[in-house]
Amino acid sequence: MIAGTGTAPSKFLASFRGLIGNCPNCGRGRLLRNFLKPVDHCSACGEAYGHLRADDAPPWMTILIVGHIVIPALLSVEQTYEPPTWVHLTVWPLLTLLLTLLLLPRCKGLVLGLLWSTGAPGSERGEGVG
Repeated sequence: MIAGTGTAPSKFLASFRGLIGNCPNCGRGRLLRNFLKPVDHCSACGEAYGHLRADDAPPWMTILIVGHIVIPALLSVEQTYEPPTWVHLTVWPLLTLLLTLLLLPRCKGLVLGLLWSTGAPGSERGEGVG
């Protein structure tokens, strides 16, 4: 719930705020304090996030997206230009790594925002721990 208004943001807005790395509740504070570690609570509105567990969803989403970008690009480049093997062994692993590093925190923020906005299992303090 947004402080002072008494209303919670929509699922779309909360997910979008998570996607860009901001607090799903207020949109002002940061959601992740390190590369993938969620903050315990928002510095702006105080909403707690340390108890949210995204588990395997962000890596799954990242693999799905990166795979759908890299594999068609690789096949297209091979069919069009027929580059030597060393080009493939240099370009595609680097592109895969770069895309993974760029997308993984965003996917984690998206999942955390969605978990928070829906109140899904794993989003309640202490639930599923142990």
